[in-house]
Amino acid sequence: MRNDNSNSQASGRVVLAATILGSSMAFIDGTVVNVALPALQNALHASIADVQWVVEAYALMLAALLLVGGSLGDIFGRRKVYVFGVAVFASASAWCGLARNIDMLIWARSIQGVGAALLVPGSLALITASFPEETRGQAIGTWSGFSAITTAIGPVIGGWLIEYATWRWVFFLNLPLALAVILLSAKVPESRNEKASHHLDWPGALLATLGLGGVTYALIEWPARARHGEHLIAAVACLGVVALAGFVAVEHWSRAPMVSLTLFRSRNFAGANLLTLFLYASLGGLLFFFPMDLIQIQHYTATEAGAAFLPFIVIMFGLSRWAGGLVARYGSRLPLTVGPLVAACGIALFALTPQNGSYWTSFFPAVVVMGLGMAISVAPLTTTVMNAVPDTESGLASGVNNAVSRLASLLAVAAFGVVLVTVFNHSLDQHLAQLALSPNVRAQVDAARPLLAAAHSPDPMVQRAITESFLSGYRTVIWIATSLAVLSAATAWLLIEHGASSSAERA
Repeated sequence: MRNDNSNSQASGRVVLAATILGSSMAFIDGTVVNVALPALQNALHASIADVQWVVEAYALMLAALLLVGGSLGDIFGRRKVYVFGVAVFASASAWCGLARNIDMLIWARSIQGVGAALLVPGSLALITASFPEETRGQAIGTWSGFSAITTAIGPVIGGWLIEYATWRWVFFLNLPLALAVILLSAKVPESRNEKASHHLDWPGALLATLGLGGVTYALIEWPARARHGEHLIAAVACLGVVALAGFVAVEHWSRAPMVSLTLFRSRNFAGANLLTLFLYASLGGLLFFFPMDLIQIQHYTATEAGAAFLPFIVIMFGLSRWAGGLVARYGSRLPLTVGPLVAACGIALFALTPQNGSYWTSFFPAVVVMGLGMAISVAPLTTTVMNAVPDTESGLASGVNNAVSRLASLLAVAAFGVVLVTVFNHSLDQHLAQLALSPNVRAQVDAARPLLAAAHSPDPMVQRAITESFLSGYRTVIWIATSLAVLSAATAWLLIEHGASSSAERA
């Protein structure tokens, strides 16, 4: 018995190590790339729409194919698909680092998103298959905490590399991590859903990709094409909406759907995923624009910007194991209501904080409060989702919830970008109307509008107008993000059941 327990504990440690390092690649990528955006924008002469696509190409493929990734793991083996995803992710990371122009980088990022769609759901599915329910919450909490600490190191190292070497090393960071994951995974036990259908829902995957791609394209390109390409934008948006409606129809009628809509009959599962959509849209929008504020407006170095969120990650790490047990003690509703409300207070501080103070008196309090709120939310949210479905559908449940979180970020970056650009242009027009600018200077300013905060002018008055206009748009985005976090708390209170998820519910 002792040998069995010892072997089980050793196997559990290997599973945690492999899944933590693998998922950390995707998490690090999400934070480090945001820090690198100002540098690659300058190096590749990219507009704000271009850098949005650097983020969105990855997020689009990840959100659209996560469901397929979860299903593939259930059918062919979670470890096998997980390792394959790590290999694809690492190869695409090398391509990103070698990209010679913005278009090549965007294509490489899309392939990187495909690899992430295979590895991300596999990490939680392997944990769920390897740990019994009574220890699963703590295991997920440990996974969340250590993934957070590796995520914390990534932006600091990445920022240092951006500052003293090149932004390309941000992507090369993934290569040694991928090698370690592949070696560790050789000792991870294989698991699969023996009852899973071997017919994959490729029509559903195609419709999801086309639908999300159409909506994202319309949102990102609308500010630049609103006056001369509005019919094209409207047509693409309509096609995207039609494709998404077709996706829902296919999932409803398919004998082997990519996502079983019956999962959403569970009140906890449906409520937790709606909460995820609002909360991660709030977080995703903030994480995209905050580094731009730090680097382009506050003139932080890339290293300083990478370290700015370090308290957030430290709090997530320090409290994640404790938070993993909150559902067992208090049920799901309480932590999932309190956590987002605290996070909303932290996000609001980003809009209220002075923009010219030191980090410790301006951004640090906001980062700490938001980190506390997210720490209370993340592990209970993940545990609630995984406990709301049978173990045999853990890969699918993980894929759905991760897809929702990535979809939230995908839509937030695109939609918040529309808001920020619109407010920026309106504010800049008002400021420029008060300045006596020559036609040539005005033309130069108008040509630089797509760069937003990266636009520069030798005229200090014009530069001040650009800065204040960006801050107006940035604060508007922050208030929208705050509202979404509050909405996620209301969702938990209204839809999540008071008691903890249990085997009885899943039965």
